[in-house]
Order: sequence, then C-alpha cells, then structure tokens
Amino acid sequence: MKIRKIVYSVLLVFFAIKAGAQTGRISSADKDYDKFAYIDAIETYERVAEKGYKDEKMFQKLGNAYYFNGLLSKAAKWYDELFAMNENQDPEYYYRYGQALKSVGDYKKADQIMDKFYKKLSNDQRGVLFEKNRNYLDQIKANSGRFEIADAGINSKYSDYGSAFLDNKLVFASARDTGGVAKKVFKWTNQSFTNLYAAELKSDGTIGKPERFEKKINSRFHESTPVFTRDGKTMYFTRNNFLDGKKGKSDQKITLLKLYKASLIDGKWDNVSELPFNSNNYNTAHPALSVDEKTLYFASDMSGGFGQSDLYSVAVNDGNFGTPKNLGTAINTPGRETFPFVSADNELYFASDGQPGLGGLDVFVTKINGQDSFGRIQNVGEPINSKEDDFAYILNSANRNGFFTSNRDGGIGYDDIYRFNETKKLDCKQLLVGTIVDIDTKAILDNAKVNLLDDHFKIIGEMITNEDGTYHFDVECGKSYYVRAAKEKYQTKETPITIEQSTGKTELTIGLEQRIKTATVDTDLAKIMDISIIYFDLDKSNITKKAAFELAKIYEVMQQYPKIKVDVRSHTDSRQTAKYNMALSDRRAKSTIAWLVKNGIAANRLTGRGYGESQLVNRCSDGVECTEEEHQANRRSEFIIVSME
Repeated sequence: MKIRKIVYSVLLVFFAIKAGAQTGRISSADKDYDKFAYIDAIETYERVAEKGYKDEKMFQKLGNAYYFNGLLSKAAKWYDELFAMNENQDPEYYYRYGQALKSVGDYKKADQIMDKFYKKLSNDQRGVLFEKNRNYLDQIKANSGRFEIADAGINSKYSDYGSAFLDNKLVFASARDTGGVAKKVFKWTNQSFTNLYAAELKSDGTIGKPERFEKKINSRFHESTPVFTRDGKTMYFTRNNFLDGKKGKSDQKITLLKLYKASLIDGKWDNVSELPFNSNNYNTAHPALSVDEKTLYFASDMSGGFGQSDLYSVAVNDGNFGTPKNLGTAINTPGRETFPFVSADNELYFASDGQPGLGGLDVFVTKINGQDSFGRIQNVGEPINSKEDDFAYILNSANRNGFFTSNRDGGIGYDDIYRFNETKKLDCKQLLVGTIVDIDTKAILDNAKVNLLDDHFKIIGEMITNEDGTYHFDVECGKSYYVRAAKEKYQTKETPITIEQSTGKTELTIGLEQRIKTATVDTDLAKIMDISIIYFDLDKSNITKKAAFELAKIYEVMQQYPKIKVDVRSHTDSRQTAKYNMALSDRRAKSTIAWLVKNGIAANRLTGRGYGESQLVNRCSDGVECTEEEHQANRRSEFIIVSME
C-alpha cells in the first residue's frame, strides 16, 4: 500500500510538469475526433493515456472512437477507465459500455450495465427489449448451431464487406489498394475508400479471383452494398454523395452516403443516377429488394426516425419511387438497424445493435407478413453472430448457402466476408387450437366467430366454428396473442395467450357466458351477475363504493322483475371467533338490505341474515392453513330467489 502511494505521488508531480504538453496533444486529437478521423484520434489519445494521463472526456472519446469503428473489445478497455473514473455518465455511454462488455464475453457485467441503462432511460426501446428478454442468451442459444461457416476466400488485409449475388458472381465492397497513381484515404479508418469488386462463384463451390467492378460504377469515393434485379439489368448501390465529377456536402460540410441506380446497356453499366428521396443532409444506404421487386428497403438516419439508423421501405413502380416509410418500432430501435436483405422466402434479414444480441451488430430475421406487418424478430444465433459486428447477411434460398460480413477475431482484415451453409432452418411452427364452449353447461358452441389478434390488438385471423366448436390458427413461436370469441346471445370474451418457443401445438379452450340466463326459485343472483364478493371495510358493515357497484346489479334485476323476492345471505371466513363472525355477517346482511330498500326496493321483497363461518365452501375451518384465495371463497354474499310470484 505504501509503494502505491509513493508511485501515485510521483505521477502527480510528473503530470504537473507535463500538463501543458499533454493538453496540446489532447487538443490535437480533439480536432481529429471532431472531423471523424477516428484512427488518427485514437493514436494521439492512446499515446497520452499510456503515459498515465487521465481525463474523463479523453476516455469518452477513446471509447467512442473504437466503438464507432466496430472495435468493441478495445472500446471496452477505455469505457472501463471511464466508468472507474466516474459512473455518472449519460445513458448512451451505459448502452455502449454494455455492448463493449459483451464483445469481451462479460455478459454478466454487461447485463448489470444494461439494467442501469434501463433504469436511467426506461422509455428507450433498447432497454425495454432488454427488460422483456432477460433470457435473451437462452433464446440465442436455442437458435444457434444451424450453420457451417468458413472464410469466403476473397478477403484482403483491409475491409471487405457487403456482398450481393449477380448471376454466377459475388459482388462486394473492398478497401484493398489495387494500385494507381493517386490513393485516396478515408480518414475515419485510415484505409482506402471502398470500391466494388466481383468474383466468380464456381460450380465446385470455390470462388474466383476478385476483379474490380466496372469503372462507370466505381468512383474516387465509397461504393458498397449493391443489389441487382433478377434479370440482371438494374442495380442499386451505395455511394458517397458524388455524381458526374461533383461532390455534394451537407450543411455541416460532410459528404454523406446516397443511394444510386444504374442500368445495364449493351453489356455495360451506365446511366448512373441518384434516387429521388436522397438528401445532402442525411444518409441513405444499403439497398435491398423485395421478392416481387416492387419495394426497395434501405437504411437511413433521416429525421423523424427512431434511432441512429432505421430501416425504411419505398415503393418502386416502373422506375418511379414513392415516399419512404419507416418500418416502425416493430423493427427499429434507438440503436442501429442496417444492412437489410430479403430472401426468396419473404424473410427480412437485417443487422441491429438495438435488439438483444451477443455484442455489436447481430443478424436478425423476421417474416414479412404484409405491408407494414412483420413476424417475431429472432436472432439467427451463433456462429453467424459473434461478440463483434456481424452484418450484411445474404442467402440463396434454393441451396441455403450465403455470405455475411464480420470483424470477429481470427479474420484476415478489418472486416471479412464469410461463406455459410444453413444446415437447419430457423423454422419453429406452432398451431393454436381450441374449442368454444358454454362456460356453465360446457356445451360445444358452433357458429361462434373467433378472431386472432396480435399484441397490438390488430386482427390478423378470423374463422367460424363448425359443429365441433373448434378453431385453429397458424401462429409464431414465442409470440403473444389475444383470442376473441363472440356468439349471439353470449358475452364476447377476449383471452391472452403466449405461444411456446418450440414446434408443436398450443391449446386454448374458451368458455362464453350467456347474456340472458334462466333464473328460478333457489337461483343465486350473485352467480348470474358474476358478483363474487360484496366489499366491506375491515370489521365494518357500512356499504363501500365497490359494494354499491355490485348491489346496483341486484337492484336493476329486482326493478326489472318486480315479483322476485330475495333472501340475502352473508358469509365470512373462519378467521376470528365464530361468535364475532356471526354478528359481523348479520350486520352486513342488514346493511345490504337497508341499501336496497333505501334505493327503492320494497322491504317486503327482502329477507336475510348472517351465517358467519357456519357454511364454509372449502376445508378452511379454524386452525387449517389456507391461501388468501381459499379464504376469499368463503367471504361471499348470496342473493337467493325465494319467490317469483
């Protein structure tokens, strides 16, 4: 302990001498950081930090610099320093720290940090999803082990990512430097700007040597993430704001990303044009086409979204485009949703760091049910997903082969493309079945209308029961629904149900209550009117507001049928002495009768008394340990019809 104090004192003296020089370096790094030159900033910040200099803002920017470059394990080191210095950080730092901790495999601490994030910002969808899916690791484990993966064989020591199928070729983006007099460098990563490359997909499963894609498409700036129509005559792709030799900039003087379209004319790609919904002041990127090619999906940080980048769709009609629509909070979170892909099975794959995952960007999948409607979002599991960023997933649905990108450990470059074979589909099937019956007689009810509703109460299915009273719906594993049953002369009933996570059948029988019920002598009106208990204050016999609400039902029936006479019977549970309970129940019976008389029921139509604990309906007598529910069953009021003439 003494040695540590001596060393610490020496460091304080050292910092006092060096403070001016270190502050100058920090200022230089800040300028690089603000220009998004994160690699340059990292080098400067780290040289200062390695000499023991501690500064909260420096640790924030060091962590962010690595985080924004997808190097989460290195970000974790500096966020550790930041939180050790001061835990009182903005909520977003908690989220980034949690993601970074996952990248080093510390899921326990990551969950603790995410719990604090949720408490600080309980309305943030990322925290809500964490709170709702605290067993997310179990869910991911259940989805894992369905892929065989390997290096794609086309990677360089730089960044290679974002592939697409074009006939028998794989087209992808790469920052590899293939020569040339001038070499433009992207300051964010200190690598060359990415261009498109193509490699042949050979019949034996190997991939040919990558060659630069056509010059008309590649520019001096970034090109990436193409998608091609099935006929191979139209392509959409991402590029920096650069067209016809002119570079566009935002109001902040930054050259952002835009979506472009090109056509194949006489075997050459030409007629490059930007899409009409682009803007100089926000990014649009990573296009994907629907199965019928009438919808284009893409990522954007345009205003009005829910997070750092959201997924959007836009209608495509004979070369014209509609107005982009945000896919909504069913898909988008306050984090990053990006790199969409639509399979031939009409499934939307995308990358997200807002949905619960293993760390960084994970690949997720959901079924496209219709316009603006999606199925349950599922993490595709390991080994596609890892502790680092995993994204740009594409799939050939016919042979279940595909490609994805990751910056996981063990790769060749900054980002690497991996090939995969899906050996088992993520195909959990559930059937929701049930029978509609009369709740009292248990008789089967035919011709009842049954609706299936999602968790937002939107009707997504409907059927009419036949003579066996049954219904059935295809539903998604793990999802919550409501089943609404209705039939003439019965009260409509809505019942919640959560489907199991595994393939199988979920059963739900629904009992409907008749709106018009037969009443005779000895019928208890409390049962007909669904009155389980008349509420009194503890040890009191005066009528409360809750009691008055229930008694109003009895009053209305007696007003409607003026010849009915009723005997009021009040019961207690066995707690307290028998003498006490008898007296209390009798006072309550008399108070009940008095309330009905006061409100207009003739006194000669009412009789009644208390029975205390003398007529228990279960085993809960003196000395028997029972639950509160069992005791409550004995605390009841009965309204027995004694005459109808």
